[in-house]
Amino acid sequence: MELSMVDSIIDEYNQKTWALISILQDIQKHDGYLSQDVLRRVAARMDIPLTQVYGVATFFKSLNLTPRGRHSVTMCAGTACHVRGSGKMVKEIAGFLSVEPGGTTEDGEFTLNVVNCLGACAIGPVVVVDGKYYGKMTAHKAKTVLAEYRS
Repeated sequence: MELSMVDSIIDEYNQKTWALISILQDIQKHDGYLSQDVLRRVAARMDIPLTQVYGVATFFKSLNLTPRGRHSVTMCAGTACHVRGSGKMVKEIAGFLSVEPGGTTEDGEFTLNVVNCLGACAIGPVVVVDGKYYGKMTAHKAKTVLAEYRS
């Protein structure tokens, strides 16, 4: 992201410290993540310590400090999903995509996330791809779904 665009977003909020989260969210909408240069610029323009900006950026899971994949894959590891085999499924899908949970594939297609609960326990194990929920998943079914997104 060009730093001039960062400046314009900060200006929209009149450089108000209370708007830091909103500023970071708006900036992230453009590139999908917050680079170190962007975080430094926000800190300098808002006259707040870089550690404070970084603290906010790392506290909220919706903010990313690394580029994300074109497709977001979220797998549930909550109790209901776990007892139905999600632990093994996470390992298989991570191997299938060649990425560790929390990472992005080398081709930039997928980011794999594992969360404690997606609130869809009745249909677990659950996999969410780009906001679409897939229930009663198995590793085989999940691989089939992901193959469709890859093409």
